[in-house]
Amino acid sequence: MGKIKRIIRECRYGIHDISRVQLDGANQLPRFNMPLELGLFLGAQEYGSGGQKQKRSLVLDSEPYRYQKFCSDIAGQDIRAHGDSPARVIAAVRAMLSTARGGNARIPGETKIRSRYARFRAELPSICRRIHLRPAELQFVEFRFLVRDWLSTHPL
Repeated sequence: MGKIKRIIRECRYGIHDISRVQLDGANQLPRFNMPLELGLFLGAQEYGSGGQKQKRSLVLDSEPYRYQKFCSDIAGQDIRAHGDSPARVIAAVRAMLSTARGGNARIPGETKIRSRYARFRAELPSICRRIHLRPAELQFVEFRFLVRDWLSTHPL
């Protein structure tokens, strides 16, 4: 929890995909990490001071209004349905970041973002081979660093 709270404290933007609530095969219980993290983020935004009040979030779910069946208390948030489509996720995230930054952010268009992401994904296996890992073995923090490094060597 300490690491999650630190990340939330440091982040100005939160993107929370609450769609993955399927039952775990081993114990037949859902994982509710994302809704928990969303609650912490919204709490920091509501009850924090200074920069915490400036936080902006995007809540995603796979189907429109599905969240009302398992997390109805977040009604009133602007929850975007992505239909399990990466293109729709990219569009929603880009729109949120552009709006949150007052429209003055230099964010590439959806088509450019999708093509760059496809290129990164195509190169990921060879990147992983160089560090003696398979893509499926990457932890999120490792994936994040690989994306950052790739972006720094592949500017717009």
